[in-house]
Amino acid sequence: MKVKSSQYLSEIKPVLLSLRDRLLEEYPYASILATDSVAKQYSVSKTVTSVGMNSVMSGRGFVVKVYDGSSYGEYSFNEITSDSIDKIVQKIKKELIPMSEKLPEGVRRSVYAMLEDEPMVFSDSTEYEIDPQEYGDETIIRDLTQISQAGIAYSEKVLDCSAFVSYQKYSKLFLSRNRDMEQNVLWMSGGFSVLASRGEEIKSSYKGFSNLGGAEVLARMRDGVCDAAKVALELLESEPMVPGEYDCICTPEATGMIVHEAFGHGVEMDMFVKKRAQAEQFVGKQVASELVTMHDGAAAAREVATYFFDDEGVLARDTVVIDKGILKAGISDAQSAMHLGTVPTGNGRRESYQRKAYTRMTNTFFEGGKDKVEDMIASIDYGFLLEEPSSGMEDPKNWGIQCMVSIAREIKDGKLTGKIFSPVVLTGYVPDLLKSISMVSEKVELGGGGMCGKGYKEWVKVSDGGPYIKARIRLG
Repeated sequence: MKVKSSQYLSEIKPVLLSLRDRLLEEYPYASILATDSVAKQYSVSKTVTSVGMNSVMSGRGFVVKVYDGSSYGEYSFNEITSDSIDKIVQKIKKELIPMSEKLPEGVRRSVYAMLEDEPMVFSDSTEYEIDPQEYGDETIIRDLTQISQAGIAYSEKVLDCSAFVSYQKYSKLFLSRNRDMEQNVLWMSGGFSVLASRGEEIKSSYKGFSNLGGAEVLARMRDGVCDAAKVALELLESEPMVPGEYDCICTPEATGMIVHEAFGHGVEMDMFVKKRAQAEQFVGKQVASELVTMHDGAAAAREVATYFFDDEGVLARDTVVIDKGILKAGISDAQSAMHLGTVPTGNGRRESYQRKAYTRMTNTFFEGGKDKVEDMIASIDYGFLLEEPSSGMEDPKNWGIQCMVSIAREIKDGKLTGKIFSPVVLTGYVPDLLKSISMVSEKVELGGGGMCGKGYKEWVKVSDGGPYIKARIRLG
């Protein structure tokens, strides 16, 4: 089934078209982004059961963008009627646009051309099997309770199993002189964290799930909870990592973290504008092994970050960032692309209608290769299989990376020994790490259980992943 259009946006659309027409009488370019979104989150553990709205991702509102011949101004609001149109236009004209003449000392005004506005009329929706709103809060909590109890029952060493899901269903309209676009999207993600103990020692294992769809993701979660409990028990037998540089194989989840942190943020081209990313000087140069081809784009995969157009009305794309080891392009919002003289890639995303659009990742991943996982393991004399990424951070200016994984499974003489090391820190210089990739599996997986911030704020939903990769990695 396809996600239905927002009744609210359908009813308010004639008023928005009237506002657009009034703005076009004053400005050569004007656009309106209208959003109607509902997002909820659920959690069940041994001691807590919670259901609540996600206030950051829920709400109805509008962003008006106008061009005065040299620069752009944006005005957001959450209520509109036919009677308020003149008031909105006057507020933009008398309060917003004059702000460009009152910049603080040391801030220089940039001059921009008018955004391209090719004709585009369409409406499309993503598909789902089970609508979480129709499935209902009680049923979702029932399913999460069963998952939590199954994890706890796995072993007397399991202290708790926290199971959780969240979803967002949103509709967006984008209206300009030549564009009338509508999209309706539903995604749902979840996971569980299993705590296990041995004496005073406590270990945890996390597993995430996601889909571009609805509550059908819960069935996959039910099937996976015992695997996470088993890993939590294995971690009780883990040893500290001996620092060094090793041959490693990364699971698709660990590959995704490397993709996201190593090259995702580094090729967000608003960072090029601010001269905060070293990648700008490497376009057209080799930055990775010839086995590496990297994509980003809302149209590049079907996952939680998939959409049909971005928050600036630019159609979603599949951008090849790295092609056989050569850095080809970055990703951009419309404003950054205009400043740099490039074509926008459809990566202009807002945390909400109340926030500015920034260049943001969407579905970010490496392409698959031709190797089989068993052959990759067999090729290692001594090294590790890295699983369960937990966090990461990058430095786009100096191209450093630091990531955490919970599990490093020892490989000796081409075989897994059963020995586990934990926790593990991956560090290094991004091009060195990526150029060391020597094998790439056929299998490719993406996941979107988390959120991505721009610095420490501006949260949006993203997915990442790829194949199993073999690389030389510094561990500690």
